[in-house]
Amino acid sequence: MTVAEKQAQLIEDLSVIEDRQERLAAVVDRARRRPPLPESARTDVHRVHGCISQVWVVGERRGVTLHFHFDADSPLVKGLVALLVDLYDGAAAADIVATEPVLLDTLGITRDLTPTRRNGLAAVRAQIKALAATTAA
Repeated sequence: MTVAEKQAQLIEDLSVIEDRQERLAAVVDRARRRPPLPESARTDVHRVHGCISQVWVVGERRGVTLHFHFDADSPLVKGLVALLVDLYDGAAAADIVATEPVLLDTLGITRDLTPTRRNGLAAVRAQIKALAATTAA
């Protein structure tokens, strides 16, 4: 499945929740089921700089696809990062680099976030894109 197809599916799945606050709560709840990142991976190398919260994103290549592991110290941020990771996990590097995450805007999530959180999400996207670009090289 391409990143664009995944994005369409995520938008479809989450748009059935009409209330924006309930949708955001569902995003946070999805992330609670994720395993924490091991302490050994919570290093400065994997930390997303530009986030007020502490966020770590680790990428690993398996064949032609990239897989991501992550964690954050804030439940809301962890939920938002989980959406981005779900979008890009298992995709080819070129697809990751080429496809921008419009799902947050489409679902109305970004309009409920502070500018600081929006900047943090942009930093997470930039790190995922950089990991993909580096792995593709």
